[in-house]
Amino acid sequence: MLGLVAASAAADDALPLKLVADFPLSGWTTRFDYASLDTAAHRLYIAHLGDSVVTVFDTESQNLIADIPKIGHVHGVLVAPELGRAYASATQTDEVVAIDTKTLQISARIPGGIYPDGMAYAPEVHRLFVSDEVGTTETVIDTETNKRIDTIHLWSVVGNSKYDPISRHIFVAAQSRNQLVELDPATDQIVARYVLKGADVPHGLQIDADRRLAFVACEGNDRLIVFDLNQHQTISSFSLGKDPDVLALDVSQHRLYVAGEQGVVSVFGIDTAGVHKLGEGFVGSNAHAEAVDPTSHRLYFPLKDVDGHPVLRVMEPLPPE
Repeated sequence: MLGLVAASAAADDALPLKLVADFPLSGWTTRFDYASLDTAAHRLYIAHLGDSVVTVFDTESQNLIADIPKIGHVHGVLVAPELGRAYASATQTDEVVAIDTKTLQISARIPGGIYPDGMAYAPEVHRLFVSDEVGTTETVIDTETNKRIDTIHLWSVVGNSKYDPISRHIFVAAQSRNQLVELDPATDQIVARYVLKGADVPHGLQIDADRRLAFVACEGNDRLIVFDLNQHQTISSFSLGKDPDVLALDVSQHRLYVAGEQGVVSVFGIDTAGVHKLGEGFVGSNAHAEAVDPTSHRLYFPLKDVDGHPVLRVMEPLPPE
């Protein structure tokens, strides 16, 4: 085990989270991006963008397992346990890299449009959907062959993509149109475009399938948009910390976490009465990437520089008062 790093700061009093520990990560003090958790295997896959590696961390033994190199400027990472694969988007080479989760070796490199970023997997059709942020398209990859099979033109700078298991559709944040775009992965066709009232540069996206809600974090006005997937309309919005980015949903606790570039994390509760803000506070510099374990309810924030070293900051929710 690599050992704990002495935590440099306690959680903000306004934040309903407590610090568990900081664990050292390898590499340089460079930017991290998305993270994806395989809960059954207790493995967290972290995009270390500045080092061009995917870091694999064991959340059970609390060990760093591996750094998978040569993934140029890795942004997105998404693990698909049923495939025995993780996928990473590399903007330096505009490709999607497939990683074998048993060997932790790269098994394929696939063209990924222009500036591939977020990803969503539609299991029924074995297709991976990749947000080509600058290319204004969605790349479609057949995960059985690891080949690009389609390109969907969205005519917008593209934010994150998410799969909805109820409709079995893919939803995409269209940043320059302030829209939520619905795609049918069986046909690779756009089903609908929904105006996100109150949105300005929607980027981060999360789906609460059970409650039929989409949560959209807007970079232009630092707002969270709550969109009803049945009524197809914005039902509420909330202020966020500066430059919100990644959203994580704890489905078993009905909590939503929104992390921003300036290190502020906003926490929301979701119940039959609606969505309500539970608190907000500073987690750490550049704490914009996050993942949550729906079993332990722990949150994982890769931080690029804590006392001159990259660390994985682990936090957990405070008990209700």
